[in-house]
Amino acid sequence: MDQFLFTQLKFVRNQTLKLLEGVTEELADRIPDGFRNSIRWQLGHIYVVQERFAFQYLELPLHRPEGFKEWFEFGTSPLQWPADSTLPTLDELKQLLGSQVERIQETIAHRLEEKVPQPYTTSTGISLSSPQEFLSLNLYHEGMHMSMIKVYKILLARP
Repeated sequence: MDQFLFTQLKFVRNQTLKLLEGVTEELADRIPDGFRNSIRWQLGHIYVVQERFAFQYLELPLHRPEGFKEWFEFGTSPLQWPADSTLPTLDELKQLLGSQVERIQETIAHRLEEKVPQPYTTSTGISLSSPQEFLSLNLYHEGMHMSMIKVYKILLARP
């Protein structure tokens, strides 16, 4: 199961990164009418949630660059970002996203079934108590945000 989970995580992440073909820095920051987030936010959010799911609940250090929690965590929005924010570039986000799954696998593959000290209940009511459960749910989470990136690209391409 361990290898299969990481194979899925890598597959989904590669699909996310493929979606960025043709996305410019300017396009990454545009927010479609009726929405509150951008493609850049979606990417940063995917990164911070998987980072939290993999490491925080095992009480391990997170690799979260400065500002990421304030910019990309649940409930945040580019509409709230200070105008002088130095946001990560698309290349920086691609690099972080591209190396994250491998780093997670190297660090916690041997701990996937371990019970975390403090189980977590999501906003939708599902309780997670092991890294395997967190990372399995992350497949759904990232897929949902991939869909939003696809929708944003369509909406933002319209005249």
